[in-house]
Amino acid sequence: MMRKALFWCGSYMLLAMIPLIVALIVRPEESRALGAVFGAFLGLLALGVLAMQVVISGRHRWFAESLGFDNILQFHRQTGICALLLVLAHPILMITTRPEWIEFLDPRDETLRAVTLILLLAATLLLVASSLWRTRFGLAYEWWRALHGMLSLFIVSAGLGHALMVQNYTAGMATSLALIGIIAVPLLLLLDSRLFRVWRNRKRPWRVVDNHQERGDAATLTLKAEGDHRLVFAPGQFFWITLGKTPFSLQQHPFSMVSSAADSDRVAFTAKRLGDFTDTLPDVEPGARAYIEGPYGAFVPDADDDAGAVMIAGGIGITPIMSILRTWRDWGKKAPLWLLYANDTWDEATFRDELAELEEILPLEVIYVISDPKPEWQGESGMIDEALVRRRLPADDGRREYFICGPGPLMNAAEKALLHIGVAPTRIYSDRFDIV
Repeated sequence: MMRKALFWCGSYMLLAMIPLIVALIVRPEESRALGAVFGAFLGLLALGVLAMQVVISGRHRWFAESLGFDNILQFHRQTGICALLLVLAHPILMITTRPEWIEFLDPRDETLRAVTLILLLAATLLLVASSLWRTRFGLAYEWWRALHGMLSLFIVSAGLGHALMVQNYTAGMATSLALIGIIAVPLLLLLDSRLFRVWRNRKRPWRVVDNHQERGDAATLTLKAEGDHRLVFAPGQFFWITLGKTPFSLQQHPFSMVSSAADSDRVAFTAKRLGDFTDTLPDVEPGARAYIEGPYGAFVPDADDDAGAVMIAGGIGITPIMSILRTWRDWGKKAPLWLLYANDTWDEATFRDELAELEEILPLEVIYVISDPKPEWQGESGMIDEALVRRRLPADDGRREYFICGPGPLMNAAEKALLHIGVAPTRIYSDRFDIV
C-alpha cells in the first residue's frame, strides 16, 4: 500500500509539473529579476496542480483506485490548499518584483484581462473555501457539487488563457499547442465525469423493489436492474445513486452497499435519516427509477486470507461491514471475525437481530459498545479506546486486517488505539462517510 501511495503521489507531482517543463523549453524574450522568474514558475505550477485536481476528483477507476476513494479525496483537499497558495503567490511575487504589473488587475487599463484575472483569483478562493467549510456555509451537497464543477472548468480554462496571453514562457506555436493539448486532457476528463458518463449511464436504469425501515431511524432500499446489466462489486465498496426519471440530476449521493456481493442482480443500501437527502429515502416507493455509478472504494478484505479480520463500526457505519459479513456468509468463508459495534443506545443498533443470526453461521464475535446505556445494560459501555481494544480483541498476529467505519471521532480513536497496540498502518482500512 505504501509503495502504491508513493507511486501515485510521485505521478501526480510529475504530471502537475508538465506545464512548467513545457514552458521552460522556450526562453523569455528579456532577462528578468529572480522574483519575476520564480513568480512565473509558480503560476505555471499552479496551472498544472489545478489541472491535476480536476483529474483526481473525477472518480476515474484507473487513477489510484487501490488507495481508496476517501483517501484520494483527502489528498485532493490538501493539494487544493497548495494550489490556492500557488495561485496567490504568483501575482504577489510578480507585483512585488515589478510594481507596475499591478496594471494587470486594473479594469481601466484592459477591462477583459483585469476582470478575468480578478475572477480567477476569486473563483479559486471560493472553490477552496466552499470545499473546506461547505457545511458551515450551509451549502447543500448537490449545489456544492455543481458549483465545484463549474468553478473548476472556469479556473483551469482561464488559467490556460492567461498563460498563453502573457507569452513570456509560452511563446511560439509549438509550445502553445503543446500546453493547450496538455490542459485539454483534464478538461475533457471533467466533461466525461460530469456529462458524458451520465449520458452513457442513462441506458442502465434500476428500479427500487423494496424499501423498509431498520432500527436506528434508518431505511434499506433494494434495487433491481432493468435489463441485463449488473453491478459486480466487492464487499465493502460503495456507489453513487441518482433517484428519479433521469440521471441528469444534482441529487447524486454516495452510499455503501449493504447487500451481498454474491448477488449482482440486486443491490441494497441503508441510510440513516440525518436531516438532508437521507430524510427523503423512507418515502421512496417501490417502482421508483434509479441510476447507479460504481462501484468504488478499497474498503475490501482479502477474500483469500485465512487470518480473519477485525471490524470496528459506529452507528450507520455498520453498512459496508454488513456487506462484508453477508458476502462471507454466502461464500462460506470460515476465517475468524470480530466486530466492535458502537451505538448511543441499544435500541439504535441497526441490524442487531441479523448480526445475532450471523454469529450462529460465521466464526464471528460481535461486541456491542453503548455510550448511553440503560441501568440494566450488562455489556461494554462508554467509548471505543485502547483499553477496550486490548481487553476485548485478540492480540495482533501481524497478518489480520482491520476495518473501521463510523463517525470521525470514533474512527480517529480506533485508529489511534490500533496503532498503539502495534497494528501496522498498512493493515488498517478506514472508510469515512464525510467526504466533503
